[in-house]
Amino acid sequence: MSLSLRLGRRWTLRRWRRVRRAVQLAALAAFLVLFVGARGGGWPGSLAKLALRLDPLLVLANLLASRAFLAGSALALVTVGLTLVFGRAWCGWLCPLGTILDLFSLRRWRGKRLPPSERWRSVKYGLLLSILLAALFTNLTLLILDPLTILMRSLAAGWWPAVDPLVTWAEGALYAVPWLQAPVSAFDGLLRPAVLPTTQAFYRDAWLYGAVLLAVIGLNVLAERFWCRYLCPLGGLLGLLSKVTVFKRLVARSQCNDCDACARVCPTGAIQAAQGYASDPGECTLCLDCLVACPRQGNLFPAGLAPARWNDYDPSRRQALAVMGVTAAGVFLLRSDLTVSRDDPHLIRPPGARENNLLAACVRCGECVRVCPTSAIQPALGEAGLEGLWAPVLVPRAGYCDYSCNACGGACPVAAIPPLSLDEKRQRVIGAAYINQNRCIAWSGHKPCIVCEEMCPLP
Repeated sequence: MSLSLRLGRRWTLRRWRRVRRAVQLAALAAFLVLFVGARGGGWPGSLAKLALRLDPLLVLANLLASRAFLAGSALALVTVGLTLVFGRAWCGWLCPLGTILDLFSLRRWRGKRLPPSERWRSVKYGLLLSILLAALFTNLTLLILDPLTILMRSLAAGWWPAVDPLVTWAEGALYAVPWLQAPVSAFDGLLRPAVLPTTQAFYRDAWLYGAVLLAVIGLNVLAERFWCRYLCPLGGLLGLLSKVTVFKRLVARSQCNDCDACARVCPTGAIQAAQGYASDPGECTLCLDCLVACPRQGNLFPAGLAPARWNDYDPSRRQALAVMGVTAAGVFLLRSDLTVSRDDPHLIRPPGARENNLLAACVRCGECVRVCPTSAIQPALGEAGLEGLWAPVLVPRAGYCDYSCNACGGACPVAAIPPLSLDEKRQRVIGAAYINQNRCIAWSGHKPCIVCEEMCPLP
Protein backbone atom coordinates (compact mmCIF):
# COMPACT_ATOMS: atom_id res chain seq x y z
CA MET A 1 0.00 0.00 0.00
CA SER A 2 1.46 3.36 -1.03
CA LEU A 3 2.17 6.07 1.54
CA SER A 4 -0.38 8.46 0.00
CA LEU A 5 -3.08 5.76 0.09
CA ARG A 6 -2.29 4.99 3.71
CA LEU A 7 -2.45 8.66 4.66
CA GLY A 8 -5.73 9.07 2.80
CA ARG A 9 -7.23 6.08 4.55
CA ARG A 10 -5.98 7.29 7.93
CA TRP A 11 -7.65 10.68 7.28
CA THR A 12 -10.91 8.84 6.46
CA LEU A 13 -10.69 6.85 9.68
CA ARG A 14 -10.08 10.00 11.72
CA ARG A 15 -13.10 11.53 10.07
CA TRP A 16 -15.24 8.61 11.22
CA ARG A 17 -13.97 9.07 14.76
CA ARG A 18 -14.89 12.76 14.57
CA VAL A 19 -18.35 11.70 13.40
CA ARG A 20 -18.67 9.46 16.45
CA ARG A 21 -17.69 12.27 18.79
CA ALA A 22 -20.11 14.63 17.08
CA VAL A 23 -22.91 12.06 17.47
CA GLN A 24 -21.98 11.62 21.14
CA LEU A 25 -22.17 15.35 21.83
CA ALA A 26 -25.39 15.69 19.83
CA ALA A 27 -27.01 12.84 21.78
CA LEU A 28 -25.93 14.37 25.10
CA ALA A 29 -27.19 17.79 24.00
CA ALA A 30 -30.54 16.28 22.96
CA PHE A 31 -30.83 14.56 26.34
CA LEU A 32 -30.13 17.81 28.19
CA VAL A 33 -32.53 19.79 25.98
CA LEU A 34 -35.30 17.29 26.72
CA PHE A 35 -34.39 17.43 30.39
CA VAL A 36 -34.57 21.22 30.57
CA GLY A 37 -37.58 21.54 28.27
CA ALA A 38 -39.68 19.10 30.27
CA ARG A 39 -38.78 20.69 33.61
CA GLY A 40 -41.96 21.77 35.33
CA GLY A 41 -44.15 20.03 32.76
CA GLY A 42 -43.24 22.50 30.04
CA TRP A 43 -43.12 19.98 27.19
CA PRO A 44 -45.42 17.05 26.37
CA GLY A 45 -44.83 13.89 28.36
CA SER A 46 -44.19 11.90 25.18
CA LEU A 47 -41.02 13.93 24.64
CA ALA A 48 -40.00 13.96 28.29
CA LYS A 49 -39.83 10.16 28.51
CA LEU A 50 -38.33 9.49 25.07
CA ALA A 51 -34.76 8.81 26.26
CA LEU A 52 -35.81 6.35 28.95
CA ARG A 53 -38.02 4.37 26.60
CA LEU A 54 -34.94 3.63 24.52
CA ASP A 55 -33.46 1.77 27.50
CA PRO A 56 -34.09 -2.00 27.03
CA LEU A 57 -33.12 -2.82 30.63
CA LEU A 58 -35.80 -0.52 32.05
CA VAL A 59 -38.40 -1.86 29.65
CA LEU A 60 -37.55 -5.52 30.27
CA ALA A 61 -37.43 -5.18 34.06
CA ASN A 62 -40.72 -3.28 34.10
CA LEU A 63 -42.30 -5.92 31.86
CA LEU A 64 -41.23 -8.72 34.22
CA ALA A 65 -42.39 -6.87 37.35
CA SER A 66 -45.66 -5.33 36.16
CA ARG A 67 -46.60 -8.11 33.71
CA ALA A 68 -47.65 -5.43 31.25
CA PHE A 69 -46.05 -4.19 28.02
CA LEU A 70 -46.69 -0.59 27.07
CA ALA A 71 -46.90 0.35 23.40
CA GLY A 72 -44.38 3.17 23.82
CA SER A 73 -41.84 0.77 25.29
CA ALA A 74 -41.38 -0.75 21.84
CA LEU A 75 -38.85 2.03 21.26
CA ALA A 76 -36.38 -0.08 23.24
CA LEU A 77 -36.36 -2.49 20.30
CA VAL A 78 -34.50 0.22 18.35
CA THR A 79 -31.60 -0.07 20.81
CA VAL A 80 -31.78 -3.87 20.71
CA GLY A 81 -31.70 -3.86 16.91
CA LEU A 82 -28.79 -1.43 16.86
CA THR A 83 -26.89 -3.71 19.25
CA LEU A 84 -27.54 -6.86 17.22
CA VAL A 85 -26.06 -5.15 14.16
CA PHE A 86 -23.27 -2.96 15.55
CA GLY A 87 -22.63 -4.27 19.07
CA ARG A 88 -22.45 -1.88 22.03
CA ALA A 89 -22.69 1.18 19.78
CA TRP A 90 -25.23 2.60 22.25
CA CYS A 91 -22.49 2.78 24.90
CA GLY A 92 -19.92 4.37 22.59
CA TRP A 93 -22.12 6.66 20.53
CA LEU A 94 -25.44 7.48 22.24
CA CYS A 95 -25.38 6.88 26.01
CA PRO A 96 -25.35 10.32 27.73
CA LEU A 97 -23.62 8.96 30.83
CA GLY A 98 -20.97 7.31 28.66
CA THR A 99 -20.33 10.63 26.92
CA ILE A 100 -19.92 12.37 30.28
CA LEU A 101 -17.41 9.70 31.32
CA ASP A 102 -15.47 10.38 28.12
CA LEU A 103 -15.53 14.13 28.73
CA PHE A 104 -14.26 13.64 32.30
CA SER A 105 -11.90 10.73 31.71
CA LEU A 106 -9.55 11.85 34.56
CA ARG A 107 -6.64 10.51 32.55
CA ARG A 108 -4.09 12.73 34.28
CA TRP A 109 -5.27 11.66 37.72
CA ARG A 110 -5.18 8.01 36.72
CA GLY A 111 -1.62 8.16 35.42
CA LYS A 112 -0.16 4.73 34.66
CA ARG A 113 -2.34 2.88 37.13
CA LEU A 114 -3.14 -0.65 36.01
CA PRO A 115 -6.86 -1.49 35.72
CA PRO A 116 -8.47 -4.07 38.03
CA SER A 117 -8.58 -7.76 37.18
CA GLU A 118 -10.63 -8.82 34.18
CA ARG A 119 -12.82 -10.91 36.48
CA TRP A 120 -14.33 -7.67 37.77
CA ARG A 121 -16.22 -7.48 34.47
CA SER A 122 -18.50 -10.23 35.76
CA VAL A 123 -19.95 -7.79 38.32
CA LYS A 124 -22.12 -6.08 35.73
CA TYR A 125 -23.53 -9.40 34.61
CA GLY A 126 -24.30 -10.31 38.21
CA LEU A 127 -26.12 -6.99 38.68
CA LEU A 128 -28.03 -7.56 35.45
CA LEU A 129 -29.20 -11.03 36.49
CA SER A 130 -30.09 -9.78 39.97
CA ILE A 131 -32.20 -6.94 38.54
CA LEU A 132 -34.13 -9.25 36.21
CA LEU A 133 -34.67 -11.95 38.81
CA ALA A 134 -35.83 -9.44 41.41
CA ALA A 135 -38.21 -8.04 38.79
CA LEU A 136 -39.86 -11.47 38.58
CA PHE A 137 -40.66 -11.00 42.28
CA THR A 138 -42.04 -7.51 41.43
CA ASN A 139 -39.05 -5.76 42.97
CA LEU A 140 -37.38 -3.00 40.94
CA THR A 141 -35.18 -1.43 43.61
CA LEU A 142 -31.90 -2.27 41.86
CA LEU A 143 -32.92 -0.22 38.84
CA ILE A 144 -31.42 2.68 40.76
CA LEU A 145 -28.18 1.37 39.16
CA ASP A 146 -29.35 1.80 35.57
CA PRO A 147 -27.14 4.46 33.93
CA LEU A 148 -30.02 6.57 32.62
CA THR A 149 -31.82 6.59 35.96
CA ILE A 150 -28.58 7.57 37.71
CA LEU A 151 -28.08 10.51 35.38
CA MET A 152 -31.71 11.62 35.35
CA ARG A 153 -32.15 11.41 39.11
CA SER A 154 -28.82 13.11 39.82
CA LEU A 155 -29.66 16.00 37.52
CA ALA A 156 -33.30 16.34 38.60
CA ALA A 157 -32.82 16.28 42.38
CA GLY A 158 -29.16 17.23 42.70
CA TRP A 159 -27.30 19.26 40.12
CA TRP A 160 -30.03 21.16 38.30
CA PRO A 161 -31.61 22.66 41.45
CA ALA A 162 -28.12 23.96 42.34
CA VAL A 163 -27.98 25.93 39.07
CA ASP A 164 -30.83 28.24 40.11
CA PRO A 165 -29.17 29.80 43.20
CA LEU A 166 -25.90 30.19 41.30
CA VAL A 167 -27.66 32.05 38.48
CA THR A 168 -29.62 34.12 41.00
CA TRP A 169 -26.42 35.07 42.82
CA ALA A 170 -24.70 36.03 39.55
CA GLU A 171 -27.70 38.10 38.45
CA GLY A 172 -27.79 39.86 41.81
CA ALA A 173 -24.11 40.73 41.56
CA LEU A 174 -24.46 42.07 38.01
CA TYR A 175 -27.68 43.93 38.77
CA ALA A 176 -25.74 46.14 41.18
CA VAL A 177 -24.12 47.73 38.12
CA PRO A 178 -26.65 50.34 36.87
CA TRP A 179 -26.02 49.97 33.13
CA LEU A 180 -26.37 46.15 33.41
CA GLN A 181 -29.78 46.19 35.04
CA ALA A 182 -31.79 46.16 31.81
CA PRO A 183 -29.79 43.31 30.16
CA VAL A 184 -29.92 41.27 33.38
CA SER A 185 -33.68 41.72 33.63
CA ALA A 186 -34.12 40.71 29.99
CA PHE A 187 -31.90 37.66 30.49
CA ASP A 188 -33.83 36.62 33.57
CA GLY A 189 -37.08 36.96 31.63
CA LEU A 190 -35.76 34.51 29.05
CA LEU A 191 -34.69 32.02 31.69
CA ARG A 192 -37.80 31.99 33.86
CA PRO A 193 -39.99 30.02 33.70
CA ALA A 194 -38.83 28.49 30.41
CA VAL A 195 -35.55 27.12 31.76
CA LEU A 196 -35.38 27.84 35.49
CA PRO A 197 -38.34 27.87 37.91
CA THR A 198 -39.78 31.14 39.16
CA THR A 199 -39.30 29.91 42.74
CA GLN A 200 -36.34 28.01 44.12
CA ALA A 201 -36.78 24.22 44.13
CA PHE A 202 -35.64 22.32 47.20
CA TYR A 203 -34.94 18.60 47.47
CA ARG A 204 -34.12 16.57 50.54
CA ASP A 205 -30.49 15.45 50.65
CA ALA A 206 -29.81 16.84 47.19
CA TRP A 207 -26.09 16.34 47.87
CA LEU A 208 -26.68 12.59 47.91
CA TYR A 209 -28.04 12.46 44.35
CA GLY A 210 -25.28 14.72 43.08
CA ALA A 211 -22.65 12.63 44.88
CA VAL A 212 -23.79 9.44 43.12
CA LEU A 213 -23.00 10.94 39.72
CA LEU A 214 -19.69 12.30 41.01
CA ALA A 215 -18.82 8.84 42.33
CA VAL A 216 -19.49 7.24 38.94
CA ILE A 217 -17.24 9.81 37.27
CA GLY A 218 -14.63 9.47 40.01
CA LEU A 219 -14.28 5.75 39.29
CA ASN A 220 -12.43 6.78 36.12
CA VAL A 221 -9.40 7.26 38.38
CA LEU A 222 -9.22 3.48 38.72
CA ALA A 223 -9.69 2.70 35.02
CA GLU A 224 -11.01 4.49 31.96
CA ARG A 225 -14.77 4.03 31.78
CA PHE A 226 -14.65 1.94 34.96
CA TRP A 227 -18.45 2.09 35.26
CA CYS A 228 -18.98 0.81 31.72
CA ARG A 229 -16.39 -1.94 32.05
CA TYR A 230 -17.30 -3.42 35.40
CA LEU A 231 -20.58 -2.16 36.86
CA CYS A 232 -23.15 -1.00 34.29
CA PRO A 233 -26.06 -3.50 34.16
CA LEU A 234 -27.35 -2.01 30.92
CA GLY A 235 -23.87 -2.50 29.46
CA GLY A 236 -24.05 -6.10 30.64
CA LEU A 237 -27.33 -6.66 28.79
CA LEU A 238 -26.04 -5.04 25.61
CA GLY A 239 -22.75 -6.94 25.99
CA LEU A 240 -24.56 -10.29 25.98
CA LEU A 241 -26.54 -9.27 22.90
CA SER A 242 -23.28 -8.16 21.24
CA LYS A 243 -21.99 -11.73 21.35
CA VAL A 244 -24.09 -12.33 18.22
CA THR A 245 -23.70 -8.91 16.62
CA VAL A 246 -23.27 -8.75 12.83
CA PHE A 247 -20.22 -6.46 12.74
CA LYS A 248 -17.34 -7.53 15.01
CA ARG A 249 -13.79 -6.26 15.21
CA LEU A 250 -11.18 -8.59 13.73
CA VAL A 251 -7.42 -8.26 13.45
CA ALA A 252 -5.70 -8.75 10.09
CA ARG A 253 -2.71 -10.71 11.36
CA SER A 254 -0.85 -10.15 8.10
CA GLN A 255 -0.92 -6.40 8.82
CA CYS A 256 -0.42 -6.52 12.61
CA ASN A 257 3.12 -6.07 13.96
CA ASP A 258 2.12 -6.43 17.65
CA CYS A 259 2.87 -2.80 18.41
CA ASP A 260 0.16 -2.71 21.13
CA ALA A 261 -1.15 0.67 19.88
CA CYS A 262 -4.76 -0.52 19.61
CA ALA A 263 -4.78 -2.03 23.11
CA ARG A 264 -3.37 1.16 24.66
CA VAL A 265 -6.10 3.40 23.27
CA CYS A 266 -9.10 1.09 23.84
CA PRO A 267 -11.24 2.91 26.45
CA THR A 268 -12.85 -0.28 27.77
CA GLY A 269 -9.80 -2.54 27.63
CA ALA A 270 -11.60 -4.89 25.25
CA ILE A 271 -8.44 -5.65 23.21
CA GLN A 272 -6.25 -8.37 24.72
CA ALA A 273 -2.60 -8.66 23.68
CA ALA A 274 -2.40 -12.22 25.01
CA GLN A 275 -5.09 -13.28 22.55
CA GLY A 276 -3.45 -11.89 19.43
CA TYR A 277 -5.01 -8.45 19.98
CA ALA A 278 -8.47 -9.85 19.45
CA SER A 279 -11.33 -8.08 21.22
CA ASP A 280 -14.51 -9.20 22.92
CA PRO A 281 -17.53 -7.71 21.07
CA GLY A 282 -19.38 -7.75 24.39
CA GLU A 283 -16.91 -5.15 25.69
CA CYS A 284 -16.20 -3.19 22.49
CA THR A 285 -18.17 0.07 22.29
CA LEU A 286 -17.32 0.70 18.62
CA CYS A 287 -15.39 3.86 19.52
CA LEU A 288 -13.09 3.42 16.45
CA ASP A 289 -10.02 4.62 18.36
CA CYS A 290 -8.18 1.43 17.43
CA LEU A 291 -8.69 2.17 13.71
CA VAL A 292 -6.90 5.49 13.98
CA ALA A 293 -4.19 4.24 16.35
CA CYS A 294 -3.11 1.30 14.19
CA PRO A 295 -0.18 2.41 11.97
CA ARG A 296 -0.83 -0.42 9.50
CA GLN A 297 -4.66 -0.41 9.35
CA GLY A 298 -4.87 -3.90 10.77
CA ASN A 299 -8.33 -3.51 12.36
CA LEU A 300 -11.34 -4.71 10.41
CA PHE A 301 -15.09 -4.77 11.09
CA PRO A 302 -16.44 -7.34 8.64
CA ALA A 303 -19.98 -8.71 8.70
CA GLY A 304 -20.48 -12.20 10.07
CA LEU A 305 -23.04 -14.27 11.94
CA ALA A 306 -20.73 -16.51 13.97
CA PRO A 307 -21.21 -15.89 17.73
CA ALA A 308 -18.23 -14.66 19.75
CA ARG A 309 -16.48 -16.99 22.16
CA TRP A 310 -17.31 -17.04 25.88
CA ASN A 311 -14.71 -15.50 28.21
CA ASP A 312 -13.77 -16.32 31.79
CA TYR A 313 -15.51 -13.20 33.11
CA ASP A 314 -18.75 -13.91 31.24
CA PRO A 315 -21.53 -15.35 33.44
CA SER A 316 -21.22 -19.05 34.23
CA ARG A 317 -23.88 -21.44 35.47
CA ARG A 318 -22.41 -21.47 38.98
CA GLN A 319 -22.31 -17.68 39.16
CA ALA A 320 -25.86 -17.45 37.88
CA LEU A 321 -27.13 -19.87 40.54
CA ALA A 322 -25.26 -17.95 43.27
CA VAL A 323 -26.72 -14.62 42.14
CA MET A 324 -30.20 -16.12 41.93
CA GLY A 325 -29.96 -17.45 45.48
CA VAL A 326 -28.68 -14.17 46.92
CA THR A 327 -31.30 -12.14 45.02
CA ALA A 328 -34.20 -14.35 46.09
CA ALA A 329 -33.07 -14.22 49.73
CA GLY A 330 -32.67 -10.44 49.54
CA VAL A 331 -36.12 -9.88 48.06
CA PHE A 332 -37.85 -11.98 50.71
CA LEU A 333 -35.83 -10.32 53.45
CA LEU A 334 -37.00 -6.90 52.27
CA ARG A 335 -40.59 -8.09 52.64
CA SER A 336 -40.16 -9.68 56.04
CA ASP A 337 -41.35 -8.18 59.29
CA LEU A 338 -37.82 -6.97 59.99
CA THR A 339 -38.10 -4.18 57.44
CA VAL A 340 -40.53 -1.41 56.64
CA SER A 341 -43.74 -2.54 54.93
CA ARG A 342 -43.82 -2.70 51.14
CA ASP A 343 -46.03 0.36 50.69
CA ASP A 344 -46.73 2.31 53.85
CA PRO A 345 -50.36 3.53 53.74
CA HIS A 346 -49.32 6.75 55.47
CA LEU A 347 -47.06 7.79 52.58
CA ILE A 348 -48.52 10.24 50.11
CA ARG A 349 -47.96 9.05 46.56
CA PRO A 350 -48.51 10.90 43.24
CA PRO A 351 -52.08 10.81 41.90
CA GLY A 352 -53.18 7.29 40.99
CA ALA A 353 -49.79 5.73 41.77
CA ARG A 354 -50.84 3.73 44.82
CA GLU A 355 -53.77 2.16 43.00
CA ASN A 356 -51.41 1.34 40.12
CA ASN A 357 -49.14 -0.90 42.29
CA LEU A 358 -46.38 1.69 42.23
CA LEU A 359 -43.44 -0.35 43.51
CA ALA A 360 -44.02 -3.12 40.97
CA ALA A 361 -43.84 -0.64 38.09
CA CYS A 362 -41.68 2.32 39.15
CA VAL A 363 -38.17 2.23 37.63
CA ARG A 364 -36.81 5.01 39.92
CA CYS A 365 -35.94 7.23 36.96
CA GLY A 366 -36.85 10.57 38.54
CA GLU A 367 -38.93 11.78 35.57
CA CYS A 368 -41.82 12.70 37.85
CA VAL A 369 -39.42 14.55 40.14
CA ARG A 370 -38.12 16.51 37.19
CA VAL A 371 -41.48 17.63 35.77
CA CYS A 372 -43.23 18.48 39.04
CA PRO A 373 -43.54 22.31 38.94
CA THR A 374 -43.75 22.72 42.72
CA SER A 375 -41.06 20.19 43.76
CA ALA A 376 -43.72 18.34 45.75
CA ILE A 377 -42.60 14.98 44.33
CA GLN A 378 -39.36 13.82 45.92
CA PRO A 379 -37.41 10.53 45.80
CA ALA A 380 -38.18 8.44 48.88
CA LEU A 381 -35.35 8.03 51.34
CA GLY A 382 -35.96 5.80 54.36
CA GLU A 383 -39.68 6.30 54.84
CA ALA A 384 -40.61 3.65 52.25
CA GLY A 385 -38.03 1.06 53.32
CA LEU A 386 -35.25 -0.30 51.14
CA GLU A 387 -37.70 -1.73 48.64
CA GLY A 388 -39.21 1.70 48.06
CA LEU A 389 -35.86 3.53 47.90
CA TRP A 390 -36.03 6.54 45.54
CA ALA A 391 -39.59 5.77 44.43
CA PRO A 392 -41.66 8.99 44.32
CA VAL A 393 -43.44 10.39 47.37
CA LEU A 394 -45.27 13.66 47.86
CA VAL A 395 -43.71 15.87 50.53
CA PRO A 396 -46.18 18.69 51.37
CA ARG A 397 -43.54 20.67 53.25
CA ALA A 398 -41.49 20.88 50.04
CA GLY A 399 -44.42 21.82 47.79
CA TYR A 400 -48.07 21.23 47.07
CA CYS A 401 -49.71 19.09 44.40
CA ASP A 402 -50.92 21.67 41.88
CA TYR A 403 -54.65 21.18 41.28
CA SER A 404 -54.25 22.22 37.62
CA CYS A 405 -51.25 19.97 36.84
CA ASN A 406 -51.02 16.35 35.68
CA ALA A 407 -47.45 16.42 34.36
CA CYS A 408 -46.16 13.51 36.47
CA GLY A 409 -48.47 10.95 34.87
CA GLY A 410 -47.67 12.15 31.37
CA ALA A 411 -43.91 11.97 31.96
CA CYS A 412 -43.73 8.54 33.62
CA PRO A 413 -42.17 6.23 30.98
CA VAL A 414 -43.75 3.05 32.40
CA ALA A 415 -47.15 4.38 33.58
CA ALA A 416 -46.31 3.66 37.23
CA ILE A 417 -48.02 7.03 37.71
CA PRO A 418 -51.00 6.63 35.36
CA PRO A 419 -51.46 9.28 32.63
CA LEU A 420 -54.70 10.69 34.02
CA SER A 421 -56.57 13.49 32.38
CA LEU A 422 -56.84 16.65 34.44
CA ASP A 423 -60.44 15.87 35.40
CA GLU A 424 -59.54 12.32 36.42
CA LYS A 425 -56.55 13.50 38.39
CA ARG A 426 -58.68 15.99 40.33
CA GLN A 427 -60.93 13.19 41.49
CA ARG A 428 -58.11 11.03 42.89
CA VAL A 429 -57.62 11.18 46.63
CA ILE A 430 -53.90 11.14 47.42
CA GLY A 431 -54.11 11.85 51.15
CA ALA A 432 -56.46 12.74 53.95
CA ALA A 433 -56.18 16.13 55.65
CA TYR A 434 -56.85 16.51 59.33
CA ILE A 435 -57.35 19.49 61.62
CA ASN A 436 -54.88 20.21 64.39
CA GLN A 437 -57.35 21.55 66.93
CA ASN A 438 -54.56 23.00 69.07
CA ARG A 439 -53.64 25.45 66.30
CA CYS A 440 -56.89 25.94 64.40
CA ILE A 441 -58.36 29.41 65.09
CA ALA A 442 -61.89 28.06 65.15
CA TRP A 443 -61.03 25.46 67.80
CA SER A 444 -58.27 27.00 69.90
CA GLY A 445 -59.29 30.65 69.56
CA HIS A 446 -63.07 30.11 69.41
CA LYS A 447 -63.30 32.57 66.51
CA PRO A 448 -65.11 32.14 63.20
CA CYS A 449 -62.75 31.15 60.36
CA ILE A 450 -63.52 29.37 57.09
CA VAL A 451 -60.29 30.02 55.13
CA CYS A 452 -59.74 26.32 54.43
CA GLU A 453 -63.30 25.96 53.16
CA GLU A 454 -62.91 28.99 50.90
CA MET A 455 -59.63 27.72 49.41
CA CYS A 456 -60.72 24.10 48.84
CA PRO A 457 -61.62 23.58 45.14
CA LEU A 458 -63.94 20.66 45.94
CA PRO A 459 -67.48 21.08 47.32
